[in-house]
Amino acid sequence: MTEWFERWFGEEYLALYPHRDEQEAERVVALLERLDVVAPGAAVLDLACGAGRYLAALARRGARVYGLDLSLPLLHAARRRGERRLIRADIRVLPLRAAAWDAVLNLFTSFGYFEDDAEHAAVILEVARVLKPGGWFVIDYLNAPKVRATLVPQDEVRAGGRRVIQERHISEDGRFVIKTIRPSGEHRSFMERVRLFDRVALESMLAHAGLEVAHAFGDYEGRPYTAESDRCLLVARRA
Repeated sequence: MTEWFERWFGEEYLALYPHRDEQEAERVVALLERLDVVAPGAAVLDLACGAGRYLAALARRGARVYGLDLSLPLLHAARRRGERRLIRADIRVLPLRAAAWDAVLNLFTSFGYFEDDAEHAAVILEVARVLKPGGWFVIDYLNAPKVRATLVPQDEVRAGGRRVIQERHISEDGRFVIKTIRPSGEHRSFMERVRLFDRVALESMLAHAGLEVAHAFGDYEGRPYTAESDRCLLVARRA
């Protein structure tokens, strides 16, 4: 059975959201540069890289950057941007050598897409496997307490030149936030579903994989994390 992210992150996604915020990408990478997570010559993997908006910012810092994603349309979009070091793979099973990477980055809530939490844990274990000793893993995630407290059930945006209705709700079991995207006037919709992991749950998975959190930020300027923060950005290191 095709999973929701395989149906959504394709040509229609690119048509509706053709330009993500490049300045935002630059802010994230600048923060990681200040922490020495990204450095000249470092082997850096952008895990679930999408259309590659972080790759150029990383490469400008002199890192040896690769992007990995499951979506062929998004990888094609990254290639059109000039990116060449691209890998198509499922993040649950990485076709990569052990202890080969100085840093693995998972940015803009590109995690939490699976039904079974064991699959999320498997991703973290794979990340730990491919990191060098002392290597960094960065996960930039939604902040679950903030999402629960400020959920907007419905709004409308202009996306890709079209009016789009966005509807959101928390699943009955409380585990997921679900967004339905409906292009106005069209008899179709798309769904996004993300697991509402809080900071404690994320840190528990990281610790189980042998990754110790060194920094916890609430935004891309590097402010400390709180329950009211916009993001939950954790920077962890392999022993």
